[in-house]
Amino acid sequence: MQRGCASSALPLRARLIDFLIQSAHKLQVAPTVKYTALSIFAHRFYPRCLSRLEEQGNDVENWLLQPLRESNLQLFALVSLWISTKIHTSPCLSVKIFKSLGDNIIKEQHYTIRDYLEAEVVLMQVVNFEIGMNNSAFVYFEELLLQFKGVAKVGELVNFEAGMDIMDLIYEKEETSMLYTNPHSLAASILVASYVITVPKQTWEFPVVPWVADAVIYNSFPAAKFE
Repeated sequence: MQRGCASSALPLRARLIDFLIQSAHKLQVAPTVKYTALSIFAHRFYPRCLSRLEEQGNDVENWLLQPLRESNLQLFALVSLWISTKIHTSPCLSVKIFKSLGDNIIKEQHYTIRDYLEAEVVLMQVVNFEIGMNNSAFVYFEELLLQFKGVAKVGELVNFEAGMDIMDLIYEKEETSMLYTNPHSLAASILVASYVITVPKQTWEFPVVPWVADAVIYNSFPAAKFE
């Protein structure tokens, strides 16, 4: 998705999400790496970090958290991506790659490799080492789209990248990002939206809405329900 200079006028959280997404694109990581990193950063680290600062105030000792500068949060966004590559990529990207990227795109502060290692420890502590990705809207969307292609030829016309663009937009808005708490329903909604946006209207013959509704009800994606 193309983004212009207007991103500088966005609220802080939206700027950070945009920063993480653009960093993922620069690193050319797999989508599952990007969405795991977004889950770690946007759903766990960022809100818990703000809550922790409200509770402890000036008692927060680590210099990366107090004061909490935008450049420090950008560092944590890169660290979230680094952790995600450790989960999903073999071999994972080295910390030197993230430092090199950070040197180019984080303008207000220069961070050493030691800072990245320290930020990783701090992030893990803030999220209580909860870095798993068991319920992922992205994974469910992939599975649902695969099943859809298996039951209807029109499924081949659904643009996968359009679905990811929709996910990115949902993440950028704090209000809508709460939809990720119900990943099955969100995946179904994203498939329908992608279908409407990318499939030519004259080919709208498959009952996609009833099919995805059935998939959500049963918490699975049955391939033969509407054959």
